[in-house]
Amino acid sequence: MAKLILTNEVAGLGSAGDVIEVKNGYARNYLIPQGFAVAWTRGGEKQVASIRAARDARAIHVHEEAVALKDALEANKVRLSVKAGKEGRLFGAVKPADVATAVAAAGLGELDKRKIHIPAPIKAVGEHEATVRLRDDLTAVITLQVVAAK
Repeated sequence: MAKLILTNEVAGLGSAGDVIEVKNGYARNYLIPQGFAVAWTRGGEKQVASIRAARDARAIHVHEEAVALKDALEANKVRLSVKAGKEGRLFGAVKPADVATAVAAAGLGELDKRKIHIPAPIKAVGEHEATVRLRDDLTAVITLQVVAAK
C-alpha cells in the first residue's frame, strides 16, 4: 500500500490535502502521473497544511452564502443551447463544463465544473437534472433546459 497526499479532488478517495492509502499500482500508474497526488513524506505535513489552506480559500466559507446560492440555483432553470439533430438528439453530450458556463451566463454565480455531477449522459433536448456539491454538507439540484441551437 502507498501513502499519498491528494493534490486535487478525486471522486471516491477524497479532497485536496487528504492523506490516503491506495494500492501501489494505482498510485504509481494513475494518481501520481496525472498529478492528482504526491508521495507522502514526514515533511509532507506542511504541504498538507498549505493544500488545505488553499482549498479553504477557494471554498465557499459562509454557510449562508452557500444556502443562498443553493436557493438561487434550485429556483431557476438553466437554459443550455446545444447543437442537435432533427429528432432532438444532441451531437455529443452535455458536459459539466457546459453546465458551469450556462450557470455563469444566467448570472447565478460561478461554479467549479469538478463539483457538478450529471447522473446520466444528457444526449437529447428536454429537461434534465444535475447536482452541484457547494460544500461538503450542502448540495443543490439544478434543472437544465436543453434546447437545440439555431
